[in-house]
Amino acid sequence: MQDTENKPAPSLDQILSLEKQVWSALVEGNAEADRALLSPDFLGVYPSGFANRDDHVGQFADAPTMTQFELSDTRLRVLSADVVLLSYRADYRRPDAEEWEVMLISSLWERRHDVWINSFSQDTPLDQE
Repeated sequence: MQDTENKPAPSLDQILSLEKQVWSALVEGNAEADRALLSPDFLGVYPSGFANRDDHVGQFADAPTMTQFELSDTRLRVLSADVVLLSYRADYRRPDAEEWEVMLISSLWERRHDVWINSFSQDTPLDQE
């Protein structure tokens, strides 16, 4: 069992920095960085269905999946010193797309063996009418 009594909960800035590393991996097409940030038991819940870590990393088979991103309206819910839920708005552009897309995203981050990893993410498209 981990000793979490002396470990403070992370700040919003700390977890947001990790989340931005996931997005940067999408922009750079860096599958290795993406894999390192996701837990082996990662679960993604997306408009296209469920995904595991290999599915998420598999996006990079051909090329980067994003060209630009902006994260805003960030909120951090601390469930324990080792488990937090980050929710935010993501505006992003895919390669060869002129239009920006928008998602509301919730990501569960867990501290395992003193390393923060993303174990769950749910993306909800936001209509822009």
